[in-house]
Amino acid sequence: MQPFRILIVDDHAHAREGIREILEEFEDFLIIGEAKNGKEAIQLTEQLLPDIILMDIQMPEMDGLEATKRIKLQFPAVKIVMITVSDDITDLFDALKKGAQGYLLKNIQSDQWVEHLRAFALDEVPMSKEIAFQILKEFPQKKTLSKENIPLSTRELELLQLVAKGLSNKEISKALFISENTVKSHLKNILSKLHLDNRVQLTSYAFQQGLVD
Repeated sequence: MQPFRILIVDDHAHAREGIREILEEFEDFLIIGEAKNGKEAIQLTEQLLPDIILMDIQMPEMDGLEATKRIKLQFPAVKIVMITVSDDITDLFDALKKGAQGYLLKNIQSDQWVEHLRAFALDEVPMSKEIAFQILKEFPQKKTLSKENIPLSTRELELLQLVAKGLSNKEISKALFISENTVKSHLKNILSKLHLDNRVQLTSYAFQQGLVD
């Protein structure tokens, strides 16, 4: 398998250096560039087309939230993972709604950091309870179930409902008696059909459509 091509975006040089040192030890990650603000991140994304962008939130000139929004509009296939020292769920939830795949806290152990990043790269990360709670707050009143206008098969609807309940790919595969690869394939198709980017957006969609019990 080809290594995941990584763009690091952080306004602090020592932070970029620390991330580089961690990832360079692993053959499945390849650092292809660094940027110190959102504007540079957009420019380098256009030039290099990374697989994954590690994006800081607070930066000068253009912050990570605005950069995420612009990059996902232009390059929806690029995965963006927010990197932050704070687990302030408000900014992180905003980033996820803009299309980011997830977030990593800078202060966790390096082996956990790499494990989580690898899971993001492989689309294997379920939602955290905190993010699920934010979605519940956004949609306190459920709509009437209306499946006829949803462009998904019966199996895809089943899978969407399990994603919205916070299940991981492994848990979904057990619940539906299918392989994890099949789960990934279904998820990719669902995201494509609904023009969405991640599990958070899928869950928001499920609540909007009244698909979650």
